[in-house]
Amino acid sequence: MSGELQFHTSHGHYWASYSVENRRPDLAGFAVSSTSVYVCLLEGSTGATPSEEMNGTGNLMDFLDEPFPDVGTYEDFHTIDWLREKSRDTDRHRKITTKSKESYWELIKSLLDAWSGWVVMLLIGMLTGTLAGVIDLAVDWMTDLKEGVCLSALYYSREQCCWTSNETTFEDRDKCPQWQKWAELMTGHSEGAGAYVLNYFLYVLWALLFSFLAVSLVRVFAPYACGSGIPEIKTILSGFIIRGYLGKWTLLIKTVTLVLAVSSGLSLGKEGPLVHVACCCGNLFCSLFSKYSKNEGKRREVLSAAAAAGVSVAFGAPIGGVLFSLEEVSYYFPLKTLWRSFFAALVAAFTLRAINPFGNSRLVLFYVEYHTPWYMAELVPFILLGVFGGLWGALFIRGNIAWCRRRKTTLLGKYPVLEVIVITGITAVLAFPNPYTRRSTSELISELFNDCGALESSQLCDYVNNPNMSRPVDDIPDRPAGPGVYSALWQLALALIFKIVITIFTFGMKIPSGLFIPSMAVGAIAGRIVGIAVEQMAYHHHDWIIFKNWCRPGADCVTPGLYAMVGAAACLGGVTRMTVSLVVIMFELTGGLEYIVPLMAAAVTSKWVADAFGKEGIYESHIQLNGYPYLDVRDEFTHRTLATDVMRPRRSEPPLAVLTQDSTTVEDVETLIKDTDYNGFPVVVSRESERLIGFVQRRELTVAIKTARQKQDGVVSSSVVYFTEDNPQVAEACDPQPLKLRRILNLSPFTVTDHTPMETVVDIFRKLGLRQCLVTRSGRLLGIITKKDVLRHMWPKKTKLYYPKDLSAPPSDCK
Repeated sequence: MSGELQFHTSHGHYWASYSVENRRPDLAGFAVSSTSVYVCLLEGSTGATPSEEMNGTGNLMDFLDEPFPDVGTYEDFHTIDWLREKSRDTDRHRKITTKSKESYWELIKSLLDAWSGWVVMLLIGMLTGTLAGVIDLAVDWMTDLKEGVCLSALYYSREQCCWTSNETTFEDRDKCPQWQKWAELMTGHSEGAGAYVLNYFLYVLWALLFSFLAVSLVRVFAPYACGSGIPEIKTILSGFIIRGYLGKWTLLIKTVTLVLAVSSGLSLGKEGPLVHVACCCGNLFCSLFSKYSKNEGKRREVLSAAAAAGVSVAFGAPIGGVLFSLEEVSYYFPLKTLWRSFFAALVAAFTLRAINPFGNSRLVLFYVEYHTPWYMAELVPFILLGVFGGLWGALFIRGNIAWCRRRKTTLLGKYPVLEVIVITGITAVLAFPNPYTRRSTSELISELFNDCGALESSQLCDYVNNPNMSRPVDDIPDRPAGPGVYSALWQLALALIFKIVITIFTFGMKIPSGLFIPSMAVGAIAGRIVGIAVEQMAYHHHDWIIFKNWCRPGADCVTPGLYAMVGAAACLGGVTRMTVSLVVIMFELTGGLEYIVPLMAAAVTSKWVADAFGKEGIYESHIQLNGYPYLDVRDEFTHRTLATDVMRPRRSEPPLAVLTQDSTTVEDVETLIKDTDYNGFPVVVSRESERLIGFVQRRELTVAIKTARQKQDGVVSSSVVYFTEDNPQVAEACDPQPLKLRRILNLSPFTVTDHTPMETVVDIFRKLGLRQCLVTRSGRLLGIITKKDVLRHMWPKKTKLYYPKDLSAPPSDCK
């Protein structure tokens, strides 16, 4: 820093100027600025020294050389500036690196800053794993509570209760004296019509109670705790600000109501909401470190890793969680975030394994162990299951979006509690008579995935045994289906229709609701039915050419559980359009590493079929339905237009609201802010030339003027606002003190010419994460293109950008 003190006279007054040249970082990088402090020395006055000016005791014109709060933050429902956040983090890191060479203490601080990211990942993984374990244990207990209670320990689920029983026999291993159904406990009778009706009534009553508590807690304490959360997480990770969505209350209420919603028996899962819970944990720990709390770009790197940890504990699939975050939810995913996501998923999975909520000493949710390899001829039914999954995905998305749109536009949306109660009542009444819909969806999927062994007692394993069979237990040959199998097929067919219909109306209600498990259940049911059909065909027609080469009489040829697993992957892929992460999640979920090829074939086929009816998955469809400004990198731009066709203002609209560099007063700026809701304003040399100087954000302009009125003497409504580098000369001693705001001016806003193809503009918005882009011609400002303008141009009929009615409408992006 260097300074020069000069004296001169002007208009009969003595002036002293102290010029300071300071090299400092700003938004555009390192720049050299010159700051001059002018002190008016009236006759007989002593004036103020430069040091007094710097301390704020005199009239300081460029007071923004010292940072002040709220500059650099964003309003609610606004998009962050990725380039600016990256620049700020680069400047912060450069400053820490420079200071680390000055002393050992600064070196230690720099090391702590470098390790803070790993500490945050450790904390996220531990808390997410703990919450997931508690949720799993609570769901198991409350789901069984609808049917009965454990007399030896009220907090035991049915499975835990029978574990501790010494009176359970092999023949009646599904029953134990310590576990009693409600009818047996109340009346002493476990059989008969009266006991059945009482159990039926209490099952429905418990389901209604759980769902009512869930929707009431969400509505009263945390409205953001409803739904899956993944569409909003994707939008937030793309740079959108939704304050409170990842808050502490949302975390608490979502955790509690997720247990209640899943336990009610509704056709929903806890896997999607667990991603929301994990991101809430990530946002909570971000607030403990200024490195992340003061930089929205860095915060989103943490949230991407937290999403991976959420999937890791939801399925017991750490690698699949990392790939899910990379493929499905993340917008910006640098290599460093990949490593930290892997670490967070590892810690979360280790924590869940330590809690051991499934009681089987395994991390995976649906562990399977098949003893028969798959054959090439089976690719045909696998691909057919992929076609079914794609058709189911397209049907579900269209039906669910139509129902959610109707919910938003009719009186139905005004009574969310009533809607939840009605859907829960219908679900419970229809689910109880069928044993495959009465049980929890996770238990249903687990049974459908299992292979039939000699010790299985399920109806699905009621085959006619050959008394002369002398094969090992693990190599049971194909057998003709018994009456139990045929009865189970009818029940599964009814359960399939029920799940397809009720899931369309359940997803999107004002309670936590995931889609992974219901979609997998639909596919698993269809897959098991197909698997049994292929198995019986191979047994009765083993001489057909398609079976002759690989299915000999008396051999174990077909595994119906494998078909259930492939069908589950196909339906989940058809709904979400996941591919790589889906396959990895499925083989981690089941331990079936040998069956990757069938899973890949089904996943790709389901995506192709579903894409034929629409490119958007369920999460992208809900993003468009809610009007979130999300620009998907996978969307194709088909228009042949130029920037001048999309920019604002149009010919019929008023001219662009701009500021001049040296002729706008504070009153003019305040009036412009009051009369408009734009997110920022271009700064030009003059209104006649329209030569672009830079861009200033609305929030920073507002905060700067408010702070200047409080801290700088002489700033009034008639004070001129300067964005120039040189300091102005004050004409008269009694003239109002000018206000210099060059520091908040972005001197390098992103600009394109008016003849730039919109395809290029869209790619720029996607890859750089821009909020707005200025349109110029030979340096002259013509207009502006915002992210919302791009979205409206890409989908003029499909996209309606609006905000929830129960929230105050935020200012729109600058135009």
